[in-house]
Amino acid sequence: KKADGTWRMCIDYRALNEKIVKDKFPIPLIDDLLDELYGAVYFSKLDLRSGYHQIRMKAEDIHKTAFRTHEGHYEYLVMPFGLTNAPATFQYLMNDIFKPYLRKFILVFFDDILVYSTTWIEHLSHLKVTFQVLLDNTLYAKYSKCLFAVQQVQYLGHIISSTGVSMDPEKISAVQQWPIPKSVKNLRGFLGLTGYYRKFIQNYGSIAAPLTSLLKQDKSFKWTTEANISFQKLKDVLITGPVLALPNFSETFVIESDASNLGMGAILMQSGRPIAFISKAFSERQKLLSTYEKEMEAILFAVHKWKSYLTGRRFIIRTDQQSLRYLLKQQVHTPAQQKWLIKLLGYDFIVEYKQGRHNQAADSLSRHPTFGSLSALSAIQSEWYSDLQQQYQTDPQFLTLLQQWNDGLLSPPRYFLQGGVLYYKGKVLLYLGHPLILGILQTYHDSPIAGHSGYHKMLHSIKQNFYWAGMRKDIKEYIKGCDTCQRCKYITGPPAGLLQPLPIPDRIWASVSMDFIDALPPSRLMTTIFVVVDRLSKYAHFLPIKHPYTTSSVAQVFIEHIVRLHGLPQNIVSDCDAVFISTFWQELFKLQGVQLNLSSSYHPQSDGQTEVVNRCLETYLRCFCFLQQSHWLKWIPWAEYCYNTTYHTSLGITPYEANYGIPPPSLLSYVPGTARVPEVGATLRSRDQVLQELKLQLQRAQNRMTQQANKHRKHHEFAVGDWVFLKLQPYRQGSIVPRHNHKLSARYYGPYQIIQRIGKVAYKLQLPANSKIHPTFHISQLKRSQGHHPVFHCPMPAPAGLADKRPLAILGRRMIKRNNSALTQVLVQWEGGTVDDAVWVDYPEFISAFPTFDLEERP
Repeated sequence: KKADGTWRMCIDYRALNEKIVKDKFPIPLIDDLLDELYGAVYFSKLDLRSGYHQIRMKAEDIHKTAFRTHEGHYEYLVMPFGLTNAPATFQYLMNDIFKPYLRKFILVFFDDILVYSTTWIEHLSHLKVTFQVLLDNTLYAKYSKCLFAVQQVQYLGHIISSTGVSMDPEKISAVQQWPIPKSVKNLRGFLGLTGYYRKFIQNYGSIAAPLTSLLKQDKSFKWTTEANISFQKLKDVLITGPVLALPNFSETFVIESDASNLGMGAILMQSGRPIAFISKAFSERQKLLSTYEKEMEAILFAVHKWKSYLTGRRFIIRTDQQSLRYLLKQQVHTPAQQKWLIKLLGYDFIVEYKQGRHNQAADSLSRHPTFGSLSALSAIQSEWYSDLQQQYQTDPQFLTLLQQWNDGLLSPPRYFLQGGVLYYKGKVLLYLGHPLILGILQTYHDSPIAGHSGYHKMLHSIKQNFYWAGMRKDIKEYIKGCDTCQRCKYITGPPAGLLQPLPIPDRIWASVSMDFIDALPPSRLMTTIFVVVDRLSKYAHFLPIKHPYTTSSVAQVFIEHIVRLHGLPQNIVSDCDAVFISTFWQELFKLQGVQLNLSSSYHPQSDGQTEVVNRCLETYLRCFCFLQQSHWLKWIPWAEYCYNTTYHTSLGITPYEANYGIPPPSLLSYVPGTARVPEVGATLRSRDQVLQELKLQLQRAQNRMTQQANKHRKHHEFAVGDWVFLKLQPYRQGSIVPRHNHKLSARYYGPYQIIQRIGKVAYKLQLPANSKIHPTFHISQLKRSQGHHPVFHCPMPAPAGLADKRPLAILGRRMIKRNNSALTQVLVQWEGGTVDDAVWVDYPEFISAFPTFDLEERP
């Protein structure tokens, strides 16, 4: 079928073609044709009317074209479609008649003729010449398929203009509508169409690797999760393909290359604009190469691919492997180096070093911005860095390291010297016990941006910028001794019952989970946080709302803040909150094609992802506002930033990078002139490759969660004299530390010293003198204190007027629904408070806390 919707008749000449001697006339390469269009402004496109049929068949060969239909026997007098030599014959004819003008102002690809010019007058002259050639050779164009004197034209599956070349939207639409392949043949068709535009796609080889691996299967075709991610990713990147510049052969070409642990890629550029992208996934053997060797392979791959542009011209190679700057000067020590240099002989080039943070274009795997959370440490860059430079000249331990560098004991590429400071694998090198280490630990753990993160997240952030021997041990010890973490964080442990993870979504924001954090102290009229988490990228939004909230108001917040940014999900996972089980909520999303999945009753772990995020958020807020609890609202933006830009152990990256495909922007710039040398496994992945690994990482994390969930709890014991933190119960034990709001109060208090062990699981503590509770506690309420312990403990100051709170009267009662069951609450007025200060308290908790209180009318 033709482009205009009419049918083209084609005879099955396979038997005849087997007997024909094949004509090997060269067909022009499309990329070579497009390279000729630099500087052109005006374009005209001519399409011959039934071009093949304008060539007569040789008289003695007419009978060979015979075919039979129900209407009789026919033979072609003109060249038909379907003959093996028809394309070569037609291309030969067009090249022959336009020979004097080819690639000067005319391009010919079979019956597609493109006339291009830089000025209007010149274009009119070129069209006149073209028409005269067609007239002299009795060839006719079809007017309805021609375009004249336009400044943008569709040609050979590309959009051509004076600004460059881009992909044809019609072809992209075909890719978007391509169904999931069911066979190797269908997959080859898809890869053939996307591969046509691979020069527009950064790291096409790495993205398509899971799909190309399916072509190698010897047995049945099996569509995998990784293949589905790659399939969807190729569709997505084609939509956002760049406009490539056309090459100007009078200017210098620049190659920017890079390699990761998955593959290699490069960009051909001029004047800062890309001309073409290439990429290739590494074989299993190549994955074992060193970083230096991988970067070298990337350079050779790029030079060989674009040798038609580079031969006979001086060009520039830019790489973020610093040691390659001396490629042409270094001595040859290995056969591999000799092989590389031989392949580069005959090329005129120079090698320039470009820092990884500036090599974002070629480095499609991207890397985290440097010193992302050094807000306190690097507030004034010159202070600590200039001090470090001076210490490298005076400190005996630094001088020893510099001497080892000068003696060659610390050699490239793992070590290098920059600005008088020694670097190890691109990180500032410190020695164990250096004073700067404490500041680094405080910044990466205690600051609001760090959010008192755990070991893995803190280690990942620090090792991007610093290295010292014993770093892991120092981080563990610092976290263990953090007083705020010991007071405010949970004791992690495996819950009872086997874990059954939910299915992993196929794409980001296809499935979300949601929940509420309520009963917070009023902060600018807000008392509740609506938490929405994407189940694949783990990206979260924390939305403050007022209480009481309605189903309609929650739905409006969801549409304004989630649907507006990410579209409607395919399904929503939530608990059995009244909002989520209401008829309005279910009908609203049912009519929009959204599936609602409710977690099991009495089992919030079914929606464990949101529960964990809630816990992280509560811990963050508790760490920074337990003394001023009504100020939690101002910390919400930082809490969301902290969570989404912090390294996620399950993903292997941050939720921000999983969602947007690029690392989160750095709050502070790196020290100017500092080098970053990539290493195997250290280079981060761009979104092009993030989603390929994302589901695998999640599956591994779920497996780890399942194994951890099925382990038995460990046996703990304390000794007399140990210091422990005490977990206080809500609405109880106010004589130790009064608490205004239990949601944001510290979870543990103390530390207190154990003075006696009672039985196997109970311990007596040395409580403050004003304590009015029994000093013996079960071991489950205690947590070992790490770090230094005070000789005398002063309890945390409490807000005035709240100490020793006691109930005064019961003003009312009500029944509420919680966890799909009825619960009685009583409205309690406290001593010293007014009726307006009365609060609703769960009846069982109230009776447990105040068993002797005389209830006039017990429920």
